[in-house]
Amino acid sequence: MGNQTEKEATAASLKLFVVLSKAYKAVMDHAVKDMKQHGLSPSEFTVLELLYHKGKFPLQQIGEKILVTSGSVTYNIDKLEKKGYLKRIPCDDDRRVTFAGITEAGQQLFDRIFPDHAAAIHSVMRGLSSEEKETAASLLKKLGLGVAKGDAG
Repeated sequence: MGNQTEKEATAASLKLFVVLSKAYKAVMDHAVKDMKQHGLSPSEFTVLELLYHKGKFPLQQIGEKILVTSGSVTYNIDKLEKKGYLKRIPCDDDRRVTFAGITEAGQQLFDRIFPDHAAAIHSVMRGLSSEEKETAASLLKKLGLGVAKGDAG
């Protein structure tokens, strides 16, 4: 902080909060628009994206991985299963565990739509150089970890 007063430090924190919130909203608005054009809700898209990149995944852990509530995960898993994009897979070792796995139809869908989605996200981020993106990601990760550890305040 250097010679910053507590009042100046607080003002800087509030400014960062507002700028971060506005940037998040702007980026997410574009990302959500892209997801919806493929006939998927943002939650459905995110579940499928997780399975597309990570393979089968325990249902109980999907919510924490993609930041949605467990009730929302179940609802979206049901919808994606009805659409034929994923299937539930019982765990051989533990009957309490069920995995979600992407189906061939889900794989084909994402093979087709994910490159365009990645390009859309890349386009949204065009205001920053690659180095600035790395710096921003590092700083935001540090911020998030600090909050998670209870270092805020």
